[in-house]
Amino acid sequence: MSIPAGTVNTFTTIGNREDLTDMIYRIDPVDTPFINGVDKTTATAIKHEWQTQALATAASNAQLEGDDVTADTATVTVRLSNTAQISRKVPFVSGSQQAVDHAGRDDEMAYQEMLKGLELKRDMEVVVTANQAQVTGDTTTARKLSTVLSWIKSASDKGASGADPGTSGTNSRSDGTQRAFTEAQLKGVLSTIWTNGGKPDTIMVGAFNKQQFSTFTGRSSPIEQASSKKIVAAVDAYESDFGRLKVVANRFSRSRDCLVLQMDMWAIAYLKGRRMVSVPIAPTGDARKKLILSEYTLESRNEKASGIVADLTTS
Repeated sequence: MSIPAGTVNTFTTIGNREDLTDMIYRIDPVDTPFINGVDKTTATAIKHEWQTQALATAASNAQLEGDDVTADTATVTVRLSNTAQISRKVPFVSGSQQAVDHAGRDDEMAYQEMLKGLELKRDMEVVVTANQAQVTGDTTTARKLSTVLSWIKSASDKGASGADPGTSGTNSRSDGTQRAFTEAQLKGVLSTIWTNGGKPDTIMVGAFNKQQFSTFTGRSSPIEQASSKKIVAAVDAYESDFGRLKVVANRFSRSRDCLVLQMDMWAIAYLKGRRMVSVPIAPTGDARKKLILSEYTLESRNEKASGIVADLTTS
């Protein structure tokens, strides 16, 4: 059947308004479980320092009645440090784009600031969970902080030829031969952490090893909810011999690593006045410019409280 002659139709008519919904849909993940889960503190210099304290080794202690006393050897503190790293995003918006009507946002620069802020936070999550050694930097080399992987060395299970950082906070790890994730590896790391005095509360893994973890015997059992006709198979807790740990999937940490963390023994230290700030840049033409940045470092309050199962397969 053909259209009758003279019928006005959408194919030939000029002036029909566009149909553009006033919503913008985004699915890219913005959850940053490590940064969100640890403490936040303030740094006052680009070299951020803190101290750790150990107790003397526990031992049998029996003394003579009426014996004179001598001083026990003092256990001194250990002074640690990390370097503040600068991460940034820079949106530019032309004067024309700022002036025209927009769908889904009223102010183009404000919208770009929001997007760049989310991107910056994701970058920071990648940084602090990466395998990166500390770089003090100079006028031609950017400063870099030492990451989680460059601190943990006391409790680890690694593949063949893998090596822990020689000095915590200074060296990166040496990756080894990848192998399948097993519960025995996790139990060994948990046992070492407990022996060291730690109380880990979080297991952090990538997508593949989150599913592998779901086969372990210590994980919470799947639950069938008869009322809603659903089976809840997600595993978000692990009942270990040393306590219950939350299991978190992290999209931005290295998928080959399983981090076993006592979260209150880590902190993000932001240089004073430099925590996710938006700084206007003087225009040099017909565009608005902003600099969104953070200057921050990672504080490892005691690496013995955490551990790692390293060098895991990811597919």
